[in-house]
Amino acid sequence: MREKCDKMSEKRRCEWAKTPLDCEYHDKEWGKPLHDERRLFEMLMLEGQQAGLSWSTILKKREAMRKAYDNFDPEIMKNYDDKKMAELLENEGIIRNRLKVKAAVTNSNAYFKLKEEHGSLDNFLWRYVNGKPIQNHPKTIADIPVSTELSAQISKDLKKIGFTFVGSTIIYAYMQAIGMVNDHLESCEFRD
Repeated sequence: MREKCDKMSEKRRCEWAKTPLDCEYHDKEWGKPLHDERRLFEMLMLEGQQAGLSWSTILKKREAMRKAYDNFDPEIMKNYDDKKMAELLENEGIIRNRLKVKAAVTNSNAYFKLKEEHGSLDNFLWRYVNGKPIQNHPKTIADIPVSTELSAQISKDLKKIGFTFVGSTIIYAYMQAIGMVNDHLESCEFRD
């Protein structure tokens, strides 16, 4: 039987947060503006890994993925060779999808091109919202879009730089995760 979040807090939260791991993520990370360069890169990599899976799956594997991907250090990851990629595909603690493993290496290289052009991932991302989160006021989960014109534009711009696994839906989830968009439900008491 799944343990519920209710033991963690009596506060109301967004209805998608159901397990203790989901609730901890929801309460402490999701929707909070993030400007730490390493964490921004990590979250972009995790969102790409999540494609087609539940976010709960990613949260369960996050520590193993941090270890396997050298704490998502793009300086190390950009040099992954075939041997390292084969090792990753054998690691049962992570998402073992060949295209996603390859995307992590591709995106690590694209990250440095992005830095050359924009200074940092932080600068690149937050300029789209003039440095301030978009404040949505969804009443229900059904009111939250899966993508927007802005996420489509960011996706397009990332792809031009050379990123993969950065479709519009992935980017919208990323924008939510790093606080570029505040999609906490109006009833959520964790909404800032």
